[in-house]
Amino acid sequence: MGPGQNCTVRAEWIAAVSIAAGAAAFGYLAYRTLLCKDKSSKTMVNLHIQKDNPKVVHAFDMEDLGDKAVYCRCWRSKKFPLCDGSHTKHNEETGDNVGPLIIKRKEA
Repeated sequence: MGPGQNCTVRAEWIAAVSIAAGAAAFGYLAYRTLLCKDKSSKTMVNLHIQKDNPKVVHAFDMEDLGDKAVYCRCWRSKKFPLCDGSHTKHNEETGDNVGPLIIKRKEA
């Protein structure tokens, strides 16, 4: 084996290792993005409302709603569960498009 062949083998070895490392990195990122269902990789929506409860639930009787009720869906309202318009700032900061849930009586 001559000196030129040694460089060729080394270059092929470096290329093979680079391709393998790239494929391994791509596979790992694909696994993390598509298949990993770990809770620690998820982003929480509720940042501060009733964190001591296992589940935040609100129930209202239809008779108590009046003509119209507007409820928060962005979890940023200071009057939660009622909407205070906090979704507007949230949408501007994040590019999201969330809005309130509006329940109103059907006009007869």
